[in-house]
Amino acid sequence: MPPADTGASVVITRSGAAALSSLTTSTDSAASAVSPDDSKLVPGGPGYRRTSLALFAAGVATFALLYSTQALLPAISDDLGVTPDQASWTVSAATGGLALAVVPLSALSERFGRRTMMTASLCVAAFVALLVPFAPDLGWLVALRAVQGAALAGLPASAMAYLAEEVRAKALVGAIGLFVAGNSLGGMSGRIVAGWFAQAWGWRAGLAAVGVLAVVCAVAFRVLIPRARHFTPTPVSPRALARTVRGHLSDPLLRRLYAIGALFMTVFGAVYTVIGYRLAEAPFSLPQGVVGSIFLIYLVGTASSAAAGTLVGRLGRRGALYLAVGTTTAGLLLTLTDSLLAVLLGLVLITAGFFAGHAVASSSVSRAAKTGRAQASALYQTAYYLGSSVGGTVGAVAFHLAGWDGTVLLGLVAMVAAASITLYATRKALVERRRLSPATSSPSGV
Repeated sequence: MPPADTGASVVITRSGAAALSSLTTSTDSAASAVSPDDSKLVPGGPGYRRTSLALFAAGVATFALLYSTQALLPAISDDLGVTPDQASWTVSAATGGLALAVVPLSALSERFGRRTMMTASLCVAAFVALLVPFAPDLGWLVALRAVQGAALAGLPASAMAYLAEEVRAKALVGAIGLFVAGNSLGGMSGRIVAGWFAQAWGWRAGLAAVGVLAVVCAVAFRVLIPRARHFTPTPVSPRALARTVRGHLSDPLLRRLYAIGALFMTVFGAVYTVIGYRLAEAPFSLPQGVVGSIFLIYLVGTASSAAAGTLVGRLGRRGALYLAVGTTTAGLLLTLTDSLLAVLLGLVLITAGFFAGHAVASSSVSRAAKTGRAQASALYQTAYYLGSSVGGTVGAVAFHLAGWDGTVLLGLVAMVAAASITLYATRKALVERRRLSPATSSPSGV
């Protein structure tokens, strides 16, 4: 991708079309006749592969770091003498820190650039990751994890805004799907690496290995990511930020998307925070390394999120969400049995449903926001990771009080809520369709 900035400012409308608000003058009359969207990245075009690989590496680092303690919770509980719900705070602190910091850091990305913000976030988070293994007790471990989560907050929303600005609208779902696929691969590799290192040398060695992985990903991201061509810096104004946030929160479509993201992540956070305890106990009694390897199932999420664009093309956004909810629900019910094979199949379905639903909801936010795309994506990330914090903590409490059945019940309630929101949107769209003339297409969204 050429490094020159075009000076263009892009606004993504509800229908997903990209409209250019300003264009620098050109002496080439043929170039001036080209649609602004034609200058953006497309699959197979120059710069698209580098962008995809860079954000894939960023996605790997984000989820590897954010959930680095999740597969190690039984070992942390044993070593530090804490209960599952207490140990779960090492996960919830990181996701909570990200949720609280994502909106302010996304605002800074409007001033300093998406590329700069993503680079800084990855570097700081990777540095903290090298300190985490030396935490002397649970309090320090939770505190460092909260700082690490806050550092990572500058990456997810900035990445989505970067893609919305640099990638052609029709390719946006696929591009974000690849970023989410990096999330799933990072979540898998981080947990597997941590699990096997922990079995051999203890949980602190497991966290150190994840820290080294994050450093490698940060270097790869910085080398690969192209300079933005469609970003225009804007001053950071707290009053303007508050006005933008209020505008997004007053949009019914965005509110529904935020709720759906939070509900999917509540299920995912609860299941994967607690599953290690269940598999380490009777009747399974699996060793730490094998428990960590269970996260190979994340490969299913890599495939389902990358295929989200195709799924939306065939079923529509709401149809894809119905399928994601149904798949996740079926997976939850399967895990209630005491058959290891059934539990693994249930985890496959939960993972596929979650990543598909997340990819559809997050890309819908990028398309729906008229202005303040970084803030719109940041609010989605806030809801999403608050859902993870709530799911991880409440899921662990439910497991402590009622066993795995309690965790599954929490997940089923969340999926019923997500299905209800999508059904409401479907009925609303049908009413709108009847009101419109036959020649007018129905509104998109959830």
